[in-house]
Amino acid sequence: MRNILLATAAVSLFALPVAAQSLSQPQWYGTAGYTALDADDADLGAVTGRVGARVSPNVAFEGEASIGVRDDDVTFGGVTGSIEQDYDAAAYAVGILPLAPNFELFGRVGYGTTSIKAEVAGFEVEEDGESVNYGVGGNYFFDAQNGIRADWTRRDFTDDNGGEVDTYGVSYVRKF
Repeated sequence: MRNILLATAAVSLFALPVAAQSLSQPQWYGTAGYTALDADDADLGAVTGRVGARVSPNVAFEGEASIGVRDDDVTFGGVTGSIEQDYDAAAYAVGILPLAPNFELFGRVGYGTTSIKAEVAGFEVEEDGESVNYGVGGNYFFDAQNGIRADWTRRDFTDDNGGEVDTYGVSYVRKF
C-alpha cells in the first residue's frame, strides 16, 4: 500500500510544471458536508469544510477541516464510555479526471492530524494522531458553479498503534 502511495505522490510531482503553465489564475472552490468515520472501535461523524484551488484542468490543492458532531458508545474492559472526534485538519494534492462537462473523478493524497476524545467512568483521555491520507471520489455539477461531491479517504496513522480509519463524505460544492 505504501508503494502505491509513494508512486502516486511521485506521479503528481510530474504534473506540477504542467499545472503552472495551464491556468493564469487558480479556480477556487469550497465544500461543506458530512463525513462518516469508520474506525475499528467506533463509528463517528463530523461536519467537514474544504477550500481548494484548481491550478489546471487536472490538478488541484485543497485544505480540509472537520469538527466532530456524532459520538459513539463503546465498552472498555466491561465499562461503557463514549468516544468522539474533536477535530481534524489535512492538506491534499488532487488529481482530476474530467469525464463529462458536469462530471469528474478525482484521487487525492495528503497529510493530516486528528484529535479524538474518549470518556470512561468519568475519566477523559485525548489523543492526537498524524496520518498520511489518500482517497478517491467524484464531483457532479448541476450548473457552472454548484454541485455535489462524494468521496472515500483512508487515514493511515503514522504512529506505531495508529491503525487506519476510513472516511466517507458527501458535500455541497461551490466554485468561486
